[in-house]
Amino acid sequence: MYVLIGGAGLVGLNLAQKLVDLGHTIAIIDLNPAACRYAREQLGVMAFEGSAVSTETLVEAGIRKADAVVAALHSDALNLAMVALAKHYGVAQILTRMRHRDFAEPYRIAGATSVINAIDLAVSTMVNAIEYPQVESMLHFEQDQIEVLKLPIPKGSPIADRSLMDIAQDPKFPKGSLIIGYQAHRTEDLMIPNGQTVLEEGSTILMVTKPGAIHQVIDFVQGEGSRE
Repeated sequence: MYVLIGGAGLVGLNLAQKLVDLGHTIAIIDLNPAACRYAREQLGVMAFEGSAVSTETLVEAGIRKADAVVAALHSDALNLAMVALAKHYGVAQILTRMRHRDFAEPYRIAGATSVINAIDLAVSTMVNAIEYPQVESMLHFEQDQIEVLKLPIPKGSPIADRSLMDIAQDPKFPKGSLIIGYQAHRTEDLMIPNGQTVLEEGSTILMVTKPGAIHQVIDFVQGEGSRE
């Protein structure tokens, strides 16, 4: 994919590096010559000095052929303008970083396909780490109506050495939950398990559940006495 990023700050540069590692072609626009030079020399991406809300600069950077545009500028007003211009040029995927929630609806009206609130993400991650220290990671879907948890299976876990079929029939298995992924060891690939898959101590599972059942899921996987 050809991805055009507005802004060579920490977000823009780190995103560019990740996307390059995944094999995408990246172009960055920024007013700062030093930031553009760093992007070219250290990341190996194309960098255009100028305003990301200038039609001349956007066209020069290839917005007409871009598969995705990311607005990661230093203000919501600038990001909003870049989103609107990307929509004007017919870009299919338009992502933007949002600093203030008041811009959520304007971004969508302007054409953003994804609006990411960096502050909300950071706060949510910290809350999850405090509230659910046993969970390695947690993803929220459908406006927090569904949770995907990455959970280790500790020594002595009541689900260790049992098949998924046996676990699913356990009356204590949280209702509305489903084990969708299994990683036997951190160095191994994540796999999609079936009913015959036997879970081992020290392995990791991905589990889908409802927000209200998270503590129940943790207790079931790690033992009822695992939570303080």
